Amino acid sequence: MDCPSEENLIRIKLEDIFVIHSLDFDIPNRKLTVFHENQLELIKARIDDLNLGSEIVSSDTTEKVDFSKNSNQRKILIAILIINFAFFLIEITAGFISKSMGLVADSLDMLADSLVYGISLYAIGDSLIRKNQIAKLAGYFQITLAILGFLEVLRRVVSDEQMPDFLTMIVVSVLALIANAICLYLLQMSKGKDEAHMKASLIFTSNDVIINVGVIIAAVLVNLLNSSIPDLVVGSIVFLLVIRGAIRILKLGN
Repeated sequence: MDCPSEENLIRIKLEDIFVIHSLDFDIPNRKLTVFHENQLELIKARIDDLNLGSEIVSSDTTEKVDFSKNSNQRKILIAILIINFAFFLIEITAGFISKSMGLVADSLDMLADSLVYGISLYAIGDSLIRKNQIAKLAGYFQITLAILGFLEVLRRVVSDEQMPDFLTMIVVSVLALIANAICLYLLQMSKGKDEAHMKASLIFTSNDVIINVGVIIAAVLVNLLNSSIPDLVVGSIVFLLVIRGAIRILKLGN
């Protein structure tokens, strides 16, 4: 995972600090402005728990009092969560049927997105202990699936495994690409699209599009080279991304 997912993790980590009125993320410059009431040390300690290399740049008072939120944003993020989880199911099923590790890995990336959005959206109001338990469960679940994926990649490297069905890889990846394009459209249509956390979601979904294109390219190479290696390489890369994201989620439980 990258900066967009880090934003979601920070939001979850700080969510139960009720004196925080607003979080203003500047993703390109990796800066966060927190509007709060005299809880600087607690906020810093929570963010430090994530080991993101954070430091306090400045601290000052403000007269800003309007921190209204666009309720439509929550609906859009829920829609994106549903799309991601639906394509997790579609891609992992198609991946096993077509023997494509690229599709299986991409499905786990979709699941990773769903878990991050799901924890942040549906754990609101739950106890901190319960939220940490959910985060740990999600993180270990992702790592377990990714490790199993790596083991399957190794097995296919040393065995005479049947070639993946490149046509299925292309069709399903194109459908996933369309789904992510719909997510991008929804985010672009949001009235709060210029707000930092919505921009982060835009970047997050754009990264998914890149992965979809990578699987499509791998499918083309599988067909042209008559080799399963491109599919295994892409699958391994995405599995690494899934593990990296899972480790970030596990830090929420600390």
